[in-house]
Amino acid sequence: MDFRLSEEELEFKQMAREFAEKRLYPRALEFDEEEITPPELIKECAELGYFGFTVPEEYGGLGLSSTAFMGVLEELCSACAGFGIMLSVHTSLTCEIIRLYGSEDLKQRYLPAMAAGEKIGAYCVTEPNAGTDLASLSATAVDKGDHYVVNGTKTFVTNAGYADVLIVFAKTDPDGGHGGISCFVIDKNTEGVVLGQPEKKCGLRASDTREISFSDVRVPKENLCGEVDKGFYIAVNILNSGRIGVSFQAVGIAQAAFDEALKYSKERVQFGQPIANFQAIQFKLADMATQVEAARLMAYRAVRMKDAGQPYHREASMAKLFATRMAGFVCNEAVQIHGGYGYIKEYPVERYFRDARAVGLYEGTSEAQQMVISRDLLKE
Repeated sequence: MDFRLSEEELEFKQMAREFAEKRLYPRALEFDEEEITPPELIKECAELGYFGFTVPEEYGGLGLSSTAFMGVLEELCSACAGFGIMLSVHTSLTCEIIRLYGSEDLKQRYLPAMAAGEKIGAYCVTEPNAGTDLASLSATAVDKGDHYVVNGTKTFVTNAGYADVLIVFAKTDPDGGHGGISCFVIDKNTEGVVLGQPEKKCGLRASDTREISFSDVRVPKENLCGEVDKGFYIAVNILNSGRIGVSFQAVGIAQAAFDEALKYSKERVQFGQPIANFQAIQFKLADMATQVEAARLMAYRAVRMKDAGQPYHREASMAKLFATRMAGFVCNEAVQIHGGYGYIKEYPVERYFRDARAVGLYEGTSEAQQMVISRDLLKE
């Protein structure tokens, strides 16, 4: 498979790098400490078309490939992973679900505003007592004839604070297990939707993460996304797309940490010479660069397969498993190369170290990826 990017894909990647270097990186520490994503930067990002990157042109988007978007995502996450994750959830999960499974009515009502960045999406599946085990969801959606009534609580909702459109999974058949879950599109301003306080996180602090509760929320029948009781399959399929996004987030974080370590190793002088002259540091840099590139290639393989319409669930899980582990290794080594300074907030590697810990947790833990991969292998 050819992993080289086209001229168009490279152009968008370069534009994203310039935006990230000028607008995100200089303020990334501020965003982390204040736990914010400034509205003006969301607006700038929207003007560049990033919120509708893969949304078809007939719904107001750019209609570009997932491969092109992932190049953009990597650059944004290199500068500020919290900001990049906001865009990834909006594009790879919420817009993608409506695009693939929504009725024409849902697409017309939601995608143009979401593509323009006028409405931000959030993905609500995890609950306080249900994560990887989707069959144990306790949120319910009761059929009332012309509408559903939704009750329940969702946790760890990325974009919750500034989202307008919520993709919500709930039980329409409480006894149906995996076969009793349905997917709904819910406006956050609907009566009965209650927003919790921001979670105090170790890393990715620029990303807004909260709990959302639903108390007798009336949802029109036409806001059912896909078929009734088929939500589990929607969630599983869309997470494959999201896992590719997390892979590129991990690559972006790790690349940034490596760049900082390489730069520091040339500047830091010990024993009368730059520490880059010492073989111990050189070998660390060699291993770090090799793992970053390997993860990037695995991620591009998965997204190329997605764009080609080929099955890619195993490749997506492999890419996420390897890339997220790689990010932890590379960021740890970057801190080590910085020595004591690597543990100080003034140096970006301290933030990358914290950010990297999260990518192996959401959209399926590393153990969940191992389950997916091993089950697929054993089917052969």
